[in-house]
Amino acid sequence: MPPQNETTSPLAESEAVRKAALAHAASRRMTAVSTNEKNAALLRIADALEFETDRILAVNGPEVERGRERGLTGSFLDRMVLTPERIAAIARDVRTVASLPDPIGTVEDQKTLPNGLQLGKVRVPLGVIGAIYESRPNVTVDIAAICLKSGNGVILRSGTDAHESSSILAEIIAREAEAAGLPQGIVQFIDSTDRDEVGALLSADRYIDLMVPRGGADLIRRVRDEAKMPVVAGGIGVCHTFVDETADLQMAVDIVVNAKTVRPSVCNAMDTLLVHSAVAKAFLPMVAQALGERGVTLHVDGRSSQHVGTAATVVPVAEDDWDREWLSLDCSIKVVDSLDEAMTHIASVEGAGHSEAIVTQSYEHSERFLREVDAAAVFVNASTYFNDGGQFGLGCEVGVSTQKMHARGPMGLRELTSYKWIVRGNGHTR
Repeated sequence: MPPQNETTSPLAESEAVRKAALAHAASRRMTAVSTNEKNAALLRIADALEFETDRILAVNGPEVERGRERGLTGSFLDRMVLTPERIAAIARDVRTVASLPDPIGTVEDQKTLPNGLQLGKVRVPLGVIGAIYESRPNVTVDIAAICLKSGNGVILRSGTDAHESSSILAEIIAREAEAAGLPQGIVQFIDSTDRDEVGALLSADRYIDLMVPRGGADLIRRVRDEAKMPVVAGGIGVCHTFVDETADLQMAVDIVVNAKTVRPSVCNAMDTLLVHSAVAKAFLPMVAQALGERGVTLHVDGRSSQHVGTAATVVPVAEDDWDREWLSLDCSIKVVDSLDEAMTHIASVEGAGHSEAIVTQSYEHSERFLREVDAAAVFVNASTYFNDGGQFGLGCEVGVSTQKMHARGPMGLRELTSYKWIVRGNGHTR
């Protein structure tokens, strides 16, 4: 029997590996693409998304309805839904990415050694970015836009429930990118919904340089466990807001309501509210009223239950609720006696480390919280809902990393680059 090679092995025959190879070949040609050419492609993509809004909605609407019929939850459906306003916002984010400085080719840390050698580091693309994500069509555009501007190839694998919506978006992106002169094959989308394609993608380390999972804990765990290439994971996390004894209580209500209710299905929405015992009696009725008016169910500990009143639906908190990312109009509430107790609670929560906030008028408390709380983003007197690539001026994001490697927090252009040393000599030998 002849030895297996890439053309005969089952792995090589998969759509994922075939398309990863195409993206890899295209990425090698991106080194010759200028910033102006990349920006022109992004602007074409943004225009096409808006121009084809009706076509996109004609696919997305029935897909969302099928999801509803299958009993998908409100938060899951919310992530699937596209509207004219959401498509316009997606296109706007793409234009913002086009307007950002291009990191590729930037030279850093230049110096001349005593022997006359000139050193520096130049920013370069990672190569090919693989993205496996659950049913959020907007992620298709966000990831592709960031990858193209940073000079990377991209291969996309959407969740099944929003597969058709993601597919039409990817088709528009690939078409417009190539029409603008970018290398053919630079954007790839996995058409098959076969779960085996995920395994094939995670094994294609010959072609894919970085894998980014976007979705729930099970998806992220599988990618971390099976991927043969480096993985940057995030997008899940139990987010806290601590209202301390010096807080402006109306400010605290406004921040909590924003963090919990504007879009409860996203990863930066507040999950647990921590309240200092010194203000619990005054603050909890206020915030319970505001949250109750917006349909939030409060999962309260014994001390909180004494003050929340009847303005909202109130249930006793379960022990595992402290580790829960709700992704819904639910909120855990705990009364604590000090800043130290609040920070200790945050540190003890499995899955914390995404977005943490304190509402305080104490400079000392704010500085301690910023310094001592370990999270991708830490806020003082601001909503956790701001932890987002667009809000941070990155245009959009590949994801929000909760790891501590080269990328942490919203991953924008720079986080999808590496560098190489450049060395200039004049006949130098060692």
